[in-house]
Amino acid sequence: MARDVQITFDCADPARLAAFWAEALGYRLQDPPPGFESWDQALEAMGVPPERRNDASALIDPEGSRPRLFFQRVPERKQTKNRVHLDVRAAPGLRGDARMAALEAEAERLVSHGATRLRRHEPAPPLDAGHIVLADPEGNEFCLD
Repeated sequence: MARDVQITFDCADPARLAAFWAEALGYRLQDPPPGFESWDQALEAMGVPPERRNDASALIDPEGSRPRLFFQRVPERKQTKNRVHLDVRAAPGLRGDARMAALEAEAERLVSHGATRLRRHEPAPPLDAGHIVLADPEGNEFCLD
């Protein structure tokens, strides 16, 4: 049986992390409920106090084919290395120097949006085509692959 998947991020600042991942993946903020022009307007109508309006955020794929991303505020900070991480396919079909140049360009772009560069893995044929490891603004590791 096929199932839909949502990827959930525990974080300190859902709006900031959602903005980063929207930029990284080409996603967009999920629209507010029908009848509301903004999330702030909807949350006001729902009686959510201003200090709780950044408790969650959600992104959707504009094409509707990739999973929804959900960001929820949690009190604790990230403690250790991720056991699961995202691979962002930034150089599909490219090999060698062209691949690494495309990954470097995307790493530079994402660093300008708040990512931290952690390390580069050089190509090691036949199995590893090379990749770059980054962390999002809250320290969650991901790979540019």
